[in-house]
Amino acid sequence: MDVHLVNEFDEKDDQKVTQIIGATRKKVMQRGHLDATQDDWIAEEVPVALVYNGISHVVMMASPKDLDAFALGFSLSEGIVDSVADIYGIEVSSNCNGIEVNIELSSRRFAGLKERRRAMAGRTGCGVCGIEQLGDLFRPLAPLPFTQTFNLDHLDSALHQLKSVQTIGQVTGCTHAGAWLSPLGELLGGCEDVGRHVALDKVLGWRAKKPEWQAGAVLVSSRASYEMVQKAAMCGVEILFAVSAATTLAVDVAEKCNLTLVGFSKPGRATVYTHARRLKG
Repeated sequence: MDVHLVNEFDEKDDQKVTQIIGATRKKVMQRGHLDATQDDWIAEEVPVALVYNGISHVVMMASPKDLDAFALGFSLSEGIVDSVADIYGIEVSSNCNGIEVNIELSSRRFAGLKERRRAMAGRTGCGVCGIEQLGDLFRPLAPLPFTQTFNLDHLDSALHQLKSVQTIGQVTGCTHAGAWLSPLGELLGGCEDVGRHVALDKVLGWRAKKPEWQAGAVLVSSRASYEMVQKAAMCGVEILFAVSAATTLAVDVAEKCNLTLVGFSKPGRATVYTHARRLKG
């Protein structure tokens, strides 16, 4: 569905729209009118299996759109590949149980992935109780350079544009968004998903294919967890704006890897947790 159409979407237009990728009509009832049903748009959440060279690696619950970008962004942010060149092809296919995304890796990167899987399978212990498992939660992150700047005076404009990438969210109220901002606060593009981590992976995947998206910052509509900080840093992102709060672990990871982390990014407001030297305003 075209984003511009959704921007103009209202109740009168509701009958004209018959399909939205990632949303389905369902019968619902409203408080005060429990004896009557009406159609409403509900966001879809489907199992998406990421399969590398024929071996299933992980199944994530996600919105069924922009899945090639998700596969690329996940591969980069999880350290499975170092660059787009390590991936020879991505193919998305549906089956009765969900969606498979088949990713063809270079021989070198696939060998590394298999070694990682063997190491994980050979460990014992419960959850994150063991020292080795706990250490594996935090991937080694090279310190980020200080090449980016952002004037916070441009943040309000970017925030107002965030809904433009939420085609599903505008009619369901059920998605997170991740967007790439230029240094001047222009929202160059973005993605949405029912999962905040998946939305971030999707925008990181799109960024990896767009040279013009290298300068700037990421804006996410959610809180900032340590995983989101790690994903951003793994992809070389120096500035991460979150609409909601950051966790203490996210702040600690951001401080150590030189990422500028900003929470409570709302019109007229921003809380800077780390490395304010990249910011003005």
